[in-house]
Amino acid sequence: MTRVVVEVMLKPEIHDPQGEAIAAACQRLGFGQVLGVRQGKRFEVEISGPAGADEVGQIRALAAELLANPVIEEFSVHAPEPAEP
Repeated sequence: MTRVVVEVMLKPEIHDPQGEAIAAACQRLGFGQVLGVRQGKRFEVEISGPAGADEVGQIRALAAELLANPVIEEFSVHAPEPAEP
């Protein structure tokens, strides 16, 4: 079994009211060094077997079709590095 991580974030030009609310709460709580927050989603997808190029490509297709809204979001796929022999 291998875990592949998909991170989904709003595109930079898309307004993020949830991130703004979190940033404002940080200020109220005394975390003045926090200038801004962008909120996103993280998916951990478990697959059988290793995460080779084909499997990562399938997870990328899954992310584009189901996990992210390509109009307003962008995503990245992170698979574990293959073990060295």
